[in-house]
Amino acid sequence: MSRDPDRPVNDGPGAEAEPSPGATGTAEPGSGTAQPGAAQPGAAEPGAGVAPSSGGGTPGAFRAEIRQALAELSARLDREHERAAHREAVIDRLHEENQRLRRGELQAMLEPVRAALYRLHDHARRESGRLADPDGGDPPDRGHTARLLEAVADDIADALARLGVERFAVEPGAPYDAARHRPIAVISVADPAEDGTVVAVQSDGFEQGGKVLRKAAVSVGKLDRGGPAGNGAGGDGHGDGAVREAESAVRAGSSRHRAAGRGETMNTGRGTDG
Repeated sequence: MSRDPDRPVNDGPGAEAEPSPGATGTAEPGSGTAQPGAAQPGAAEPGAGVAPSSGGGTPGAFRAEIRQALAELSARLDREHERAAHREAVIDRLHEENQRLRRGELQAMLEPVRAALYRLHDHARRESGRLADPDGGDPPDRGHTARLLEAVADDIADALARLGVERFAVEPGAPYDAARHRPIAVISVADPAEDGTVVAVQSDGFEQGGKVLRKAAVSVGKLDRGGPAGNGAGGDGHGDGAVREAESAVRAGSSRHRAAGRGETMNTGRGTDG
């Protein structure tokens, strides 16, 4: 066995063993010995095996936060449903109370009408019984009958007044007013002063708060131009215009009545007297 002549010989018990050719840190190509700094098979890489989390928490904590948020949202929706149901109940109750109030107001408004009708009913029954009584004595008095009918009309007007509807009367000789008068006839007159004025009143009018609800039915005078009073008498313009307007309204009313009569004839198959 040869030795290096320059290396001291140490054959004692503490002598170091010489390194064998394959014992160095560098592995031969294809050998199973790992080189220093090389990754070993199966070794975990830095950061491997760690799941991403919200805010640096664990996945379990993130799922717990989601469950809590969903629970709070569900509770909030339940509260909103309860509030909506409460609102619906309040609206229904207010609607019912409003309906009761309106029915009460309507009944209170109709009370004077009922009271007037009660009086009319009793009055008519008493007079009917008196006139039908064979032992009643004297025959019916025309003056008494007129007063009776006048009282009936006054009771009805009083009932309407309690509802805010006022009766207005028209006196003969008043100028014709298309806003308050409904002409039903045009009558020839000899007096120029009556031209375009009311010469007869068939029914009163009714108004409420200054608004005419039903016009008074009147007859309007028209100066007879062919008579002695009409010769050479020039109208003042107002009478002529009022008469023309009244005549147009009368013709329009007659046309409506004829149309209504024709409609009734077509619907019923019976003729009318015209």
